[in-house]
Amino acid sequence: MQSEPLEMPGRPFGRMVRSVSGYALLMALMFLTPLVVFLPAALFLCGIRNGRRATWLALAAGAVAGIGIGAAAANHPGATAGDIRLTYAYLAFELLALALPAMLVFPLLERGASFGKVLIAALLIAVPGLGVTEFGSRALLGCSPYADQVAQFELVKTQVIANYQRTSGVPAEAIDAVRRGFEVGSKFVPSVPVISVIVFFILSILMYGRLRAWREYVRTREVSGSAGIYLFRNFSLPEYLLFAFVVSGLAPLATGMLQKVASNVLVVVLFLYLLQGLAIFRSLLAAIGVNGLGLLFAFLLLGFLTFTAGIAPILLTIAGLFDSFFDFRKFRRKDDSNESHTD
Repeated sequence: MQSEPLEMPGRPFGRMVRSVSGYALLMALMFLTPLVVFLPAALFLCGIRNGRRATWLALAAGAVAGIGIGAAAANHPGATAGDIRLTYAYLAFELLALALPAMLVFPLLERGASFGKVLIAALLIAVPGLGVTEFGSRALLGCSPYADQVAQFELVKTQVIANYQRTSGVPAEAIDAVRRGFEVGSKFVPSVPVISVIVFFILSILMYGRLRAWREYVRTREVSGSAGIYLFRNFSLPEYLLFAFVVSGLAPLATGMLQKVASNVLVVVLFLYLLQGLAIFRSLLAAIGVNGLGLLFAFLLLGFLTFTAGIAPILLTIAGLFDSFFDFRKFRRKDDSNESHTD
């Protein structure tokens, strides 16, 4: 629970200042580029190197610099007022749904909390952040990130249907099926930013676990058994998530806004169980010693089954759901925590 650096207590002040400044500059760039995917990882790594207080300072400096650079970049000659407002709205999303949850769950990482517990804690903090971003943008900026996402979805829908209509030989029934599929998919647009947050945090926690294990090895030339806690194969969701699955599964019985909310919660929960199913699959491969090219072939085969038969995601989601009742990862090799395995 310490907020001081995890390294030696006599670390030079100048070296820490350079490190914090470097992380602040890195975060400023992340706010404005696709590298924002790894923003939580940057905060985690700054935390284990410099401590929590210094990380808060780096985040504040990086956010101020990022907002300043973003404002300058958004005010280019061809930019509209709506584009500028949306830029500010998405910067708020990155702060409230990524950076703030990362800082608040970092103590859990320091204590070695389970992979699933850290992810769900971050998600429970990020979802209100998404709500504050949406309603704050409407009230203060006069724009809506959700409306922008809906507009982008409709644009993709129009382009895909137009491509099918221009392609000769495509029956009208197939085009109607695609159109109906998009109409159903439009109901789940609110779940997209939540799923994005989940993916961002999964990648960042994996990166944090790898770096922590590497730093431990550099210091001691050994890797403890706890080093593998943040390997993907060890990803396991808390059992209480089953209640969210049961309650959101009643969505077809609801109507109106309640049905829409429950349906989107169900999509998010099923995505989480799909990830747990993938973790089980990875764990079984590690248990039988599949690694390297064998691991690549196994996941390529899984992808082939997904795109041809479409049954693989269903089976993985079912496996992830029932993992709370049956421990599918009981069969482990003695070297299962070996860091040489690739997740």
